[in-house]
Amino acid sequence: MRLGATLRDALHAQDPDGARAAAEVIEALAGAARDIAEVIATPATGESLGARLGSDNSDGDQQRKLDLVAEDICREALRGAGVGPYLSEETEGPLTLDPAGSLAVAIDPLDGSSNIEVNGVIGTIFSILPAPDSARMDPSLAFTQPGRAQIAAGFFMYGPQTRLVLTTGAGVDVYALDRASGVFRLMESGARIPNGGAEYSVNASNRRYWREPVRRYIDDCCLGAEGPRGANFNMRWTGSMVADAYRVLTRGGVFLYPADSRRGYEQGRLRLLYEASPVAFLTEQAGGGATDGLSSILEIRPSRPHARTPLIFGAADEVEILRQNHLVTSATARDARTRLGAGV
Repeated sequence: MRLGATLRDALHAQDPDGARAAAEVIEALAGAARDIAEVIATPATGESLGARLGSDNSDGDQQRKLDLVAEDICREALRGAGVGPYLSEETEGPLTLDPAGSLAVAIDPLDGSSNIEVNGVIGTIFSILPAPDSARMDPSLAFTQPGRAQIAAGFFMYGPQTRLVLTTGAGVDVYALDRASGVFRLMESGARIPNGGAEYSVNASNRRYWREPVRRYIDDCCLGAEGPRGANFNMRWTGSMVADAYRVLTRGGVFLYPADSRRGYEQGRLRLLYEASPVAFLTEQAGGGATDGLSSILEIRPSRPHARTPLIFGAADEVEILRQNHLVTSATARDARTRLGAGV
């Protein structure tokens, strides 16, 4: 799978010593994405690719046939690409693919599994990190680094076109798969998230579980031009983060998958290493912001390989409004605790 000169130049400008290794990993992932896209586009003759398997992955999410197909394709593609530590949503924990590998990869081989049955957009999300020497003995040590340590990150989107949205730390580029040649061709260089987009992506059916900062933000948006935001907002939600992330990249607005009061959602639901961090890296490189409500996603150090986090990302202005909402609520709660402690 060939990469364009633009990508190779970006890698060399960022890290000449690691350029060849990073390019090799991205090439391997591009080849895997091409194969996954072909599987998706081929009509199923037996069991549906979206069929539930009656089993859960290591983090308790229900697996579908295509989840495991995509995992096998990605893992095999990376075996000869200089990858040492490897972590996937579908693995119990970190693995070592190549003991001499200088890079680590965290990956969600198939984002948006619930969309398979309805022929919706799905994707593959990946993060490329340096592999410290200590990870040769214990691959999990490669996955204790904060998102700022990422060398490259991106996602493939399987829709009307198969697209790659990629950053190597020098902006965001968008590529599209030329099916005739099997090459990802550059479509847009230096993509930027526009401010002022009057759209938000959130699963509104969970409103009754949201915490006050998120509820207040969405309620203000729903009040439209007559409300405090002075504008009419539209809601968009696909159930596939790559689709919502690509819409944010092209049209602005904000995506929210907050923590809430449901059991298992108190610390958020998206995985930090292979969902939130790579998307946050892309978002910041495109001029936007990404937070758990109070802290930058890229500053968070994972507590375990499959650690979860709340995630809010999008246009910088909208993310800042949400961060201020969280700060106000946090300050109010802190003041209340202080008064109670003083016996007021």
